Amino acid sequence: MKQRSTLHTQFVIEREFPASPARTFRAWSTPEAKRRWFVCHDEMVNSGYELDFRPGGNELNRVVTPAGTVHLFQARYFDIVPDQRIVYAYDMHLDDRHLSISLATVEFEAGGAGTRMRFTEQLVFLDGHQDREERIRGTGLGLDRLALLLHEPAAAH
Repeated sequence: MKQRSTLHTQFVIEREFPASPARTFRAWSTPEAKRRWFVCHDEMVNSGYELDFRPGGNELNRVVTPAGTVHLFQARYFDIVPDQRIVYAYDMHLDDRHLSISLATVEFEAGGAGTRMRFTEQLVFLDGHQDREERIRGTGLGLDRLALLLHEPAAAH
């Protein structure tokens, strides 16, 4: 019988972006924009993306590494306050292995040179997959890509 386990943890990442809260929020809520930044590694190939951005809506992001490993992100949106807050739950799979389940809250406020964003994730790692630092790093890389997108002229999205 397979050994089962859970590990609960959380983390917060705060960033400042050179765009208004409305423009930063659109980068999360518009399928074309989000698909451009919502992958943490350049070598991954997107093999399926869907975004139904509304309370009760779903998101799916399926990417494949050069070695053929499939990373699957599936989310459901629960609370959306335009230009201010997004709350969603998601789970991650690596091939057929269920890695984790998370509750994520993204908060936007005007400040600094544009927007202060706070990303809070509460998660449970399942059955031995307990790489919190890798999750933080991957999330940070995605947010780095978001920053690059927001540095482009607004008409580019």
